[in-house]
Amino acid sequence: MNHLDEWTSDEKVSDAIAYATLDKMIHPEPLGVALIIGAWNYPYLVTITPLIGALAAGNCAVLKPSELAPHSATAMAIMIERYLDKDCVRVVLGGIEQTQAVLKGDIDKVFYTGSTVVGKIVMKAAAERMIPVTLECGGKSPVYVADDANIDICAHRIAWGKAINSGQTW
Repeated sequence: MNHLDEWTSDEKVSDAIAYATLDKMIHPEPLGVALIIGAWNYPYLVTITPLIGALAAGNCAVLKPSELAPHSATAMAIMIERYLDKDCVRVVLGGIEQTQAVLKGDIDKVFYTGSTVVGKIVMKAAAERMIPVTLECGGKSPVYVADDANIDICAHRIAWGKAINSGQTW
């Protein structure tokens, strides 16, 4: 048995005694085409990581890198076109108009990383067509420091978190 057969074969599962006489299994089945809308502050991480999962699950993908990181987006498009199957992975460059167009396209799953405002727009567009969505929306990343905390350690760790990736993490 090769690795692909191992990953895609049915997995028998057991369940409550009430269902003991039934054959139960998990049957892996790709969704189809995943739309991955990336963010400007981690242009490769938040675009390529879901791509790996989508491809590993047997899906194709459309990548829409952020227009706010145009050089990264262009480099990604060049590398994807050069090294991956064009029938399986495509990159769409552009801004709002292009994002709206791909949301209306033939897609089966949406991954979005970015602002809450745009996340709501993406969710609404997908919900109208009953397309499942995974959202990773930005926030303020509040910190709670307990009364009994070591202030020196807390201050060091909070400052480190604020400064990592040139302040783009928080």
